[in-house]
Amino acid sequence: MTHQDINTREVVKIVQTAGRDQLGTFAPDFARYNDDILFGEVWSKNDVLSLHDRSIVTVSALISNGIVDNSLKYHLATAKKNGVTKEEMVEIIT
Repeated sequence: MTHQDINTREVVKIVQTAGRDQLGTFAPDFARYNDDILFGEVWSKNDVLSLHDRSIVTVSALISNGIVDNSLKYHLATAKKNGVTKEEMVEIIT
């Protein structure tokens, strides 16, 4: 991929409501950070680092830190949606 290809990637706006759905009334600041900052801003910078690559990094980080709860399950499903192949996932886990 050339530098030009990176600069012409289309930005995909990520909309997340899980924080508000699960913790909105209990921990509204956490919900805002999760939904608006982490997903709304960081994951939406996919013109810099693709969603595919962000998913690989995220799944790798979760596994390497021993985090195998529902967040890993969510990010595995998201990685699949973001084009991470079964073969790539096998390599990540291995």
